[in-house]
Amino acid sequence: MTVAMSRPSITPQKRAQPDSQSQPPALPENERILYELIKSRKNMGIWTADMKKETGLQNIVVTKALKSLQNKNLIKDVVNVHNKARKIFMAVEFEPSKEVSGGSWYSEGSLDTEFINILRKMCLKHIEELKVATIEDIWKSISASGVLKVACTMQQVLEIVRALALDKEIEELKSTGVGEFSTVQTGKVCYRSLRGREAPRVGHLSSIPCGVCPRISECTPDGVISPMTCVYYNKWLKLEF
Repeated sequence: MTVAMSRPSITPQKRAQPDSQSQPPALPENERILYELIKSRKNMGIWTADMKKETGLQNIVVTKALKSLQNKNLIKDVVNVHNKARKIFMAVEFEPSKEVSGGSWYSEGSLDTEFINILRKMCLKHIEELKVATIEDIWKSISASGVLKVACTMQQVLEIVRALALDKEIEELKSTGVGEFSTVQTGKVCYRSLRGREAPRVGHLSSIPCGVCPRISECTPDGVISPMTCVYYNKWLKLEF
């Protein structure tokens, strides 16, 4: 059954890298000042309040100039997942950084839970069907099924699969190259469902989810991803202590 989804692909095509040496178009003075400031912030963008502070321009002047620059398709406003009330602007040739957009799991500033849940079910389904599978196998199988109406990357599949492993729905292991692993190269990391199997027992410290978390490099105390909001870390604390 095909799952119909209205949202656009969460992995937009990369734009060509902007030429930082290119001359800005001929603009009225106030628009030129704001455009150059916005463009200088690249994929981080800049908040309207910071524009007023750095340029010294009055609120009405900034508002009028921003509207004109948008109408000329030179700048765009983007949602900052850290503070949706703040209006951020950046030049149209840049895509928002992960710090601004929240990464590939966010759509228009909100966590795309619908897509995550569907992809999670698809990964589990294909692992069960394949018996033993590598990330490449799972991704290819999902892509070939034609069920998803939006693109998913291998990295997204990897993150979902690792989450399933943390939830003890599947297990990660290395192929022995024989028996049920005969289709997977010896030593290659692969996954299999734990349905009908007993989850392997691990030591106290080796079970910490941080060690296998694919987003650990983005985890900060006050970030979108943090120990305070991590469901896996909190679940681990309750189980272990």
